[in-house]
Amino acid sequence: MSKEKIQTEVNGKMVTLEVEPDDLLVDVLREDLGLTGTKVGCRAGECGSCSIILNGKVVTSCLIPAMKADGGKIMTIEGLEKDGKLHPLQKAFVEKGAIQCGFCTPGMLLSAKNLLDQNPDPTLEEMKIAISGVLCRCTGYQKIIHAIHAASETIRKQGV
Repeated sequence: MSKEKIQTEVNGKMVTLEVEPDDLLVDVLREDLGLTGTKVGCRAGECGSCSIILNGKVVTSCLIPAMKADGGKIMTIEGLEKDGKLHPLQKAFVEKGAIQCGFCTPGMLLSAKNLLDQNPDPTLEEMKIAISGVLCRCTGYQKIIHAIHAASETIRKQGV
């Protein structure tokens, strides 16, 4: 197969990549760009550990051909902190004990960020729906929900 060039914005920076037609976005992010915060779990779109934000939507990057990102805008977990400062969601996850093994954490954080970007004052049901695509085997979800709620309060107060 022959490689093709694509251009995409990743965490605020334009990148040009050479990808094979069958390369998956998760592999390009991890292997070509070194963004290993995006985890590889099931490779079937079921666990959500590879979730990223692509063009304003949470997607499982293990199911997306890298070529689909051409001209797009991607945010991975590495793009969440700014200027060395944690995002309010990251702070809340630490403070509320919403991180245990950490494998689901990038997907949870990006799913929660996407929700709060669209609705800074979500209901409990909206929070549950937002993270429903990411499986966690450690926390039981309550601490994650508490963290999202705490972050939403911070974001509304600070206008982050």
